[in-house]
Amino acid sequence: MAIMRYDPWSTLRQIQTDLDRMFGQRGMITAGEGENAESAGQWLPAVDISEDDKAYHIHADLPGVAPEDIEISMDQGVLSIKGSRESESTESEEGWKRVERARGTFYRRFALPESVDADNIAARSRNGVLEITVPKKVAPPAQRIEVKSE
Repeated sequence: MAIMRYDPWSTLRQIQTDLDRMFGQRGMITAGEGENAESAGQWLPAVDISEDDKAYHIHADLPGVAPEDIEISMDQGVLSIKGSRESESTESEEGWKRVERARGTFYRRFALPESVDADNIAARSRNGVLEITVPKKVAPPAQRIEVKSE
């Protein structure tokens, strides 16, 4: 029999996920270990991740976020992307306005395999899309070991 850790909040998180999916939202940010909801961020940018023979490619939609407002770091196999998008000061002439685009800080983390070359990660921002390339380490070819007879 396996021992399972009891998480009293798992049912509540599942209900929240189901409601968010039902109403078309991306979901609220849950704080990870050692962080509170404020440090986790206020919105989540959409992210696409792909892989080819040479690298992992991460594309994050960050319209309105200047490249200097984005911080990317790699620590113990976890790639972190942090930044913020400030609200624009707009005035409404008719006394009403509608704001649907998320503002504030964002924070995304991705666990990467040990086979990545963390020293050669490249990032660029183009047309509101952050493109991160995480190259894979080149594995040395298998070495043949000769067995000697005595």
